[in-house]
Amino acid sequence: MIRATLMACLLLGDLTWAQGAIRLKTRTIDTAQWVSQGRPAGRHVLGGRHYLLEFPSYPGPEVRQELARHGIRVLQYVPDNTLMVLAGQGSNMEGLGASWAGELEAEDKISPLLATQASNAFLVIFYPDVDMEMARAATQLEGFEVLENPDLLPGQLLAIGPYNAIWGLAAWDQVSYIMPASTDLLAGNPVMACPGPLTEAGPIGDYVEVGNGWSKDTSGSVALRYFFESLTDKIAAGTVESEVERAFQVWASYANVSFSAGQVEGAVRSIDILFASGAHGDSYPFDGPGGVLAHTFYPAPMNGEPIAGDMHFDASESWSVGTNTDLFSVALHETGHALGLGHSSNPGAVMYPYYRMQTGLTSDDIAGIQALYGPAVTTPAVPTVPTPVPTPVVPVVPTPTPTPTPTPAPAPTPPPRSGDTTPPSLSILSPGLTMVATSSASIAVSGTASDNVGVAVVKWTTSNGYSGTAAGTGTWSASVPLLVGTNVVTIRAFDAAGNSSWRAITVVRR
Repeated sequence: MIRATLMACLLLGDLTWAQGAIRLKTRTIDTAQWVSQGRPAGRHVLGGRHYLLEFPSYPGPEVRQELARHGIRVLQYVPDNTLMVLAGQGSNMEGLGASWAGELEAEDKISPLLATQASNAFLVIFYPDVDMEMARAATQLEGFEVLENPDLLPGQLLAIGPYNAIWGLAAWDQVSYIMPASTDLLAGNPVMACPGPLTEAGPIGDYVEVGNGWSKDTSGSVALRYFFESLTDKIAAGTVESEVERAFQVWASYANVSFSAGQVEGAVRSIDILFASGAHGDSYPFDGPGGVLAHTFYPAPMNGEPIAGDMHFDASESWSVGTNTDLFSVALHETGHALGLGHSSNPGAVMYPYYRMQTGLTSDDIAGIQALYGPAVTTPAVPTVPTPVPTPVVPVVPTPTPTPTPTPAPAPTPPPRSGDTTPPSLSILSPGLTMVATSSASIAVSGTASDNVGVAVVKWTTSNGYSGTAAGTGTWSASVPLLVGTNVVTIRAFDAAGNSSWRAITVVRR
């Protein structure tokens, strides 16, 4: 199927259709025995299409220059030995030495995490060549509302809409990846953005599975050095060094890696730390205050020395400690890339592409780094920060103050306790998602409740202080007021014996 599609658009020449494997987050493509397993991302507009080109060995500068001469634009690097390219109609690939060519399928562009959580809010990432007015139109055509957020990176949109529609959106050739949107993005909270890990051949796509990280020594551990090549003048030099070193040690406390200060820049297995503005010697110039704060190169062998693992920070940013553009938080995220981690689709994780102030790693980050290097030899002293989840608000029933009497009265005999200890069952039917985005001042919530004896009352509370009683019990409904920002709505059903059960949803009001 894919080969026929390619033949209609490209002059492939004599390609050898057998090579190796391309590791995506959704699956591994066996390029030696490839068979289509899903729906090709066939919706496109004029201007070219996006293809994976695999080569027998690493596609170095000569290969990429030859592609450019054939009118083929290199967009991303896909381990191992594969490039994501934009090719126009009739592009001639004869003589380029590619061993395999194919397209991403719609399923390859959808984060597996979306199948495990009910959400109608998505971060949609497009290829860097895509016209964003076209991207916006395609997103709306598929039934999504596009939300504005000034912190979004170029080539990305924030969309809300029906979950089942993401397959139609992913089928657009211009879409690179779709992942859950964080509540910070939906609420418009200030966030720090990262474009992702880099290689000499191009940035790594979010649809790509992580590599193997740094090679291990005979004992199975990894020892790295670091060197401060230049610092920012926004913070004292000693503070800059201690904040970056603190970020290193957080990762080392959970994985079998170690960091020590180096003596020279450019050393093998060394992370060079550089603060610079604008163009600074690599292919990724900084964009000034705001936008991209830093970028990091994946470790060797994905990048050659001396640039492997190097971390570059934009010197034009207003770097600080503990507030705003917090150096430790950014360094913690970038160190994950320097160790070989890509972006996580899990909102709240340190390695999610948009993040706020960080105090430590989440369980998602720890699982990722230990998959590469194994656990630390010693148990970390720093407590694990669990991946954030909305915390339901449980209504508190105040204890009434007894009215004083002139003479103490004997305590009444308590009634016999009911033998009923079975809590009611409770379901929220509408909205049918655990996280919802809306611009309305209220939201209608409805569902059902049942009990072995009978449901006495259904109540609701919000994390912003509102509370009330739902209409009905077996079938109940409520109109819940919302404040701008994040609202956790908790529904509780009570039976006559005082047993209760609860369900909660998170609603973000724009």
